[in-house]
Amino acid sequence: MPKTRFTREFQDEAVRLVLTSGRSQRAIADDLGVNRSTLARWMAEHQDTRPSSATPPNEDVMDELKRLRRENEVLRQERDILKKATAFFQGGKSMRFTFIDAAKAEFPIQRLCQVLEVSQSGYFAWRSRPACQRQRDDLVLLAHVRSAFRESKGTYGSPRMTRELQDQGLPIGRRRTARLMRENGLKARQKRRFKRTTDSHHAFPVAPNLIEQDFSADRPNQKWNADISYVWTSEGWLYLAVVLDLFARRVVGWAVSERLHKELALEALRKALAIRRPGEGLIHHSDRGSQYCAAAYQTELKKHGIQISMSGKGNCYDNAVVETFFKTLKSELVWRTVFQTRAEAREAIGRYIDGFYNSVRRHSTLHYVSPVQFERLAG
Repeated sequence: MPKTRFTREFQDEAVRLVLTSGRSQRAIADDLGVNRSTLARWMAEHQDTRPSSATPPNEDVMDELKRLRRENEVLRQERDILKKATAFFQGGKSMRFTFIDAAKAEFPIQRLCQVLEVSQSGYFAWRSRPACQRQRDDLVLLAHVRSAFRESKGTYGSPRMTRELQDQGLPIGRRRTARLMRENGLKARQKRRFKRTTDSHHAFPVAPNLIEQDFSADRPNQKWNADISYVWTSEGWLYLAVVLDLFARRVVGWAVSERLHKELALEALRKALAIRRPGEGLIHHSDRGSQYCAAAYQTELKKHGIQISMSGKGNCYDNAVVETFFKTLKSELVWRTVFQTRAEAREAIGRYIDGFYNSVRRHSTLHYVSPVQFERLAG
């Protein structure tokens, strides 16, 4: 059988397929009908005849490449250091040294000092010095701050936190508290806007506004404030009615229901009456919602000799205290929780009102004491 002769073009095409197709030489040889040893010889000839540009770069090119890589690594480190150390620039050198000490396992100390604009000798001198008394005190105070922040469910800012620590007998001021919270990322949750649900389109009579935005009270059971809000669950809406005593901003009656009807507000009122048993002179203030203007609700108030007061038309400020309570409830509990059932939401609201808001939470309007403590001090 005569020996097959392959043109140069055919050989080059076979080599190109090996180099670019990603397939094995064996598979390409079978496809082209050539011996594998022949294809291997063509590949060897191709290697021998490659242009000189494919030879390794000279030393100057390699040195330049290494230099560029080093510079790129330095820039990457500086970028990452700046990202993590932004908050530490607001403090003094001690704060920067603290960051360097925490980040030295991740970045070279020389680079950290360079980016943070401090000297290496200064850092090593700081590290070798024993902690001063103020630094040791900060560690103790920070432990108390973290504990109080957790107990407040992340809701206390520096004013309430300062009062909480001071009442524990700890010597701390507002600025020091704010600094410790800021440096350790303890930021109180911000409130959102509140959406009203008042239905004032009804034919019931409306009472005059007796308190005229005067929410002060000299004693318990002098002024009550009532309103209704809502909480979303996976089962649907859960409506919440509350009655607050304006003297200590204490929730004296509350009720929940899956439907928004007049019995909801009436149940909260009856609970407040049963617990407080108010005497003469109590003013009950609410908005113009149909639940509060209903005949059954008005009859219950009159039966106990309670004066009736209602907000002006479309004026949300006339009912500001109870609306503030709902904003606080939602920012501190509802907006940070996903309730699967209404029963779950009902239980959580009960724990918040009776176990935290009334008995533990510090109120700025009460000079940072809880409603229960305020009533005890005033009594």
